[in-house]
Amino acid sequence: MKKFEEKTVSSDMLFKGRVISLQVDEVELPNGKRGKREIIKHPGAVAVIAITDEGKMIMVEQYRKAMERSLVEIPAGKLEPGEEPLRSAERELEEETGYESAEMKHLISFYTSPGFADELVHLFVATGLAKKENPAACDEDEFVELIELTVEEAQRFIEEGKIADAKTAYAVQYLQLKKALEH
Repeated sequence: MKKFEEKTVSSDMLFKGRVISLQVDEVELPNGKRGKREIIKHPGAVAVIAITDEGKMIMVEQYRKAMERSLVEIPAGKLEPGEEPLRSAERELEEETGYESAEMKHLISFYTSPGFADELVHLFVATGLAKKENPAACDEDEFVELIELTVEEAQRFIEEGKIADAKTAYAVQYLQLKKALEH
């Protein structure tokens, strides 16, 4: 066994939904004892830092039922079965904002909550934005409002709790660091 590896002894699928599934694994720990792990399985997601020619970030405000409130976030969404992350990022940008980009660049991929979930988010930067004439519509259960923010305004939104999700805070911090390194 590799250092710290937990070998799966058995796995029990408790729930399989449209977006996630929940399983409980019995594992053999590195010390030979047994333990249980509750794991959320997720198909993965994309998130897009969409930057206008004026240097503003295009964000969306939407209601998040799990939080029981609206949040301001960068455009994002889950990967569809068999969909490549780049294609998903292009689709989500169009569906949520009505924009397409001349350049979509992958920055990094990161796990959102590795203690209990396998969700991997692929973060992209989109530049050369243009409003599409007939953009793809949002999902029918998705309601969003567009907001354009400077990096400084986005930082203030973080401090005020209007931006409270990790992927968006990560995106804002990335742009702040990039800006600081350019000066």
